[in-house]
Formats: sequence, C-alpha cells, structure tokens
Amino acid sequence: MLRGTQAALPRTIAKGDQSNIESPAQVLARTEAEWIALWRRHAGDRERPPVDFTREMVVGVFMGSRPNGGFSTTIITSMEVKGVLVVRYRETIPSRDAVTAQILTFPYHLVAIPKATVTETKFEKVP
Repeated sequence: MLRGTQAALPRTIAKGDQSNIESPAQVLARTEAEWIALWRRHAGDRERPPVDFTREMVVGVFMGSRPNGGFSTTIITSMEVKGVLVVRYRETIPSRDAVTAQILTFPYHLVAIPKATVTETKFEKVP
C-alpha cells in the first residue's frame, strides 16, 4: 500500500479509443500552455475541455495503436508520496474469444487532479 498524502480521485476530462497519439505515453501537463500543446497533439482542432490550472493539472495515459476494439485504459488514483506524484492506472485488453470491432484503436484517458508541487512523476500500471 502506498503511504503519503491521501489518494486523489481523478476527474475525467476525456476518455476513448481514438487519439492522434499513436505510441504509448504517460503525460503530465502542469500549465495551460502544456495542456494546449498536449490537446492539439491528441485531438487536433477539437474543442479543448476547460481545466483550472490554479487548482488542477492534467495527467494522461495513452496506450498507443491497438489492432482492434476492446482495449482501454483507466487512471485510477494519484497521490503524492515523499515528493513524488504516483499515478496508478489499469489497462484492459479483450479476451481471446471476445468479439471486437476490427479497426485500429488508440485508447486513452485524460484526467484533472489536484495541483501538486512535485519534482517527479511515476506511473504504475496495476492489474
């Protein structure tokens, strides 16, 4: 179990299976400028969800290209542990016998979390 400040439940900003980010990535945007750049990379000219950077920052997990539907990722919690922001997330993959859409997907989850003054961010994939 993680010891540190209380875990923060994330506020989902965007989640889905169609992103312009084609490679796996875990990201943190602390400022409006970083958020604008990340959103443009992820979604092009689509309308950007609002984030109050005086109180929040954005964390994202992108699974990269997947061969079919049924894949997803979910950011579960974030918390500060000894000056490190720890972001826990889960990836879901379809079972071998699942019937899925035969289309390339790019699963992602973007969340807003309380602003933290940490120098390092660690992403932990949980089962």
